[in-house]
Amino acid sequence: MTPSPPAPSLSSLAELATDLVIEGRRAILGVAGAPGAGKTTFVEALIEQVARTHGRDWVAHLPMDGFHLADAQLQRIGALSRKGAPDTFDGYGYAHLLERVHCHPDEDIYAPGFERTLEQPLAASLLISPSAQLVITEGNYLLLDHEPWTRARAQLDQVWYVTANHEVRVSRLIARHMRFGKKPDDATAWVHSSDESNARLVLETADLADRVVVNSTSGWLTPES
Repeated sequence: MTPSPPAPSLSSLAELATDLVIEGRRAILGVAGAPGAGKTTFVEALIEQVARTHGRDWVAHLPMDGFHLADAQLQRIGALSRKGAPDTFDGYGYAHLLERVHCHPDEDIYAPGFERTLEQPLAASLLISPSAQLVITEGNYLLLDHEPWTRARAQLDQVWYVTANHEVRVSRLIARHMRFGKKPDDATAWVHSSDESNARLVLETADLADRVVVNSTSGWLTPES
């Protein structure tokens, strides 16, 4: 079956992303947004569109999720019940890795990933190779105005903010937690406490973004669309 052509808005966004790479200098694009807004889905679609023109090795994905603190560390600091909050990430480690990606484009750079089934980070499971001229990183807290997130933001050429309908976003989060093992009542309780507390914090940063992308039933739209 022949795949359907990409939506024009996604094609335009891919062009804007690739335009960040100037004179062969590696660019890093950040994608922020509240939990469940569709950041990963958007980044994967954007990477696929960029790869259509430049090749898959030209663009790389670097999720912030790999910098979740392991449950053993969360238990040590008494934060397991708040997993996903800003202080439950190794934010300084994330900022340092972005500095390496930015300043050392000729090196193979290994990065941690995140295993959803285990709900744990996995060391060195991702590779940013020298062929990657555009690196797209995504995470909830890229626009927070305090350390370590400001240190991470300093390495990013732009940050785009993905937003979605509130009810759709919440239902998507509940379904995600159920898919990875939580019972319906537990998934709902977690979303309305932990996830939504984090979402309110992230929503306050939207005005700091370089561009807003709306996750809509019509595709990925921008206010200019």
